[in-house]
Amino acid sequence: MLRRRAVAAAGAGAGWRWVWRQLSAGNVKPLEGIKVLDLTRVLAGPFATMILGDLGAEIIKVERPGAGDETRAWGPPFVGTESIYFLSVNRNKKLASVCDVLIENYVSGKLAEMGLGYKDIEAIAPHIVYCSITGYGQTGPMSQRAGYDSVACAVSGLMHITGPEDGNPVRPGVAMTDLATGLYSHGAIMAGLLQRQKTGRGLHIDCNLLSSQVACLTHVAANYLSGGKEAKRWGTAHESIVPYQAFKTKDGYLVVGAGNDQHFAIVCKILSLPALSEEPRYKTNKLRVQNRGELIDVLSARFSEKTTQEWLQLLEGSGIPYGPINSIQQAFSEPQVKHNDLILEMYHPTAGNIAVPGPAVRFSDFKISNPKPPPLTGQHTVEVLKTLLGYSDNFIKELLAAETVAQHELN
Repeated sequence: MLRRRAVAAAGAGAGWRWVWRQLSAGNVKPLEGIKVLDLTRVLAGPFATMILGDLGAEIIKVERPGAGDETRAWGPPFVGTESIYFLSVNRNKKLASVCDVLIENYVSGKLAEMGLGYKDIEAIAPHIVYCSITGYGQTGPMSQRAGYDSVACAVSGLMHITGPEDGNPVRPGVAMTDLATGLYSHGAIMAGLLQRQKTGRGLHIDCNLLSSQVACLTHVAANYLSGGKEAKRWGTAHESIVPYQAFKTKDGYLVVGAGNDQHFAIVCKILSLPALSEEPRYKTNKLRVQNRGELIDVLSARFSEKTTQEWLQLLEGSGIPYGPINSIQQAFSEPQVKHNDLILEMYHPTAGNIAVPGPAVRFSDFKISNPKPPPLTGQHTVEVLKTLLGYSDNFIKELLAAETVAQHELN
């Protein structure tokens, strides 16, 4: 949008000066002016639209009248009347209907039955970037199945490689498959907007949990596809690098990774075991992988003799990748987490002051600041119907009376 206007103005000789004034105005976000119609719920879709909102897009979130997004009830814990799960991924959002981007996560074909599929929207808004998020894809033998993170985590193979070496499969502690899909969707929508800038037309994006997670198997998948090697669970250890895992200390756990032979020699020196790096069985990483069991036993015994903090002090400045296994409280107490502004505070009309994880990425030309809290169910209904759609007060009253839409009145 900005670029098209700038090019048009350039013919009059003032184009680049106009662009510079706009960019110099301060904290101009890349997606300002972009409206996103958000028909998603739960996590993958809301995570994607939250990131788009952080980048300046206006997120217009449509929910069922009354109950709204089902994650509003996914608790405890709750803050006020809202679940913390909902509050964590729904900042910067409104309810509404006309946009540059439409993102939805209904089962394939469901919106088409309601006249809201891509072909229906494309006919009236050919500029639309329409992103569909499903469990397994728009077509194929599993396309009509509901998709939830844990199920897709299992089907994709991720759960097969997660957990103790000799234990049962384990679900990751957060919904990584949903989150990966949200990230893929966010990136795909950005690419769709760039494509529209080049062609003048929108497009349909097919994102799904299964494809996102299979793609994220990366080298583990390549080992099987190229070498026929089936994967297994390794706990905190790495299949191809030794040592690279968690070790129990006197009072907690520490992760240490020796990515090459020089790193291994440094680790041995710090552990006061210098002769270990000269041991023929451990001279190279290949040999350390072959003799993993005996080596890990020796290292584990040594790490158990000191506290985590003592080892952290000894490893500081060594060039070795290391870190403690933090609790969540400890993670948010880390000086680097605070320095990276990863605690985002905002005020919610019913929950009061709340804090959620902040954006992961920093930009040199603008800051992601002054976030809007997740809306109450129906909080912006009348505002959107009036300002974006131009409906009259009488017509809006009729919609409210018929319970076609709902409005939340703030006290």
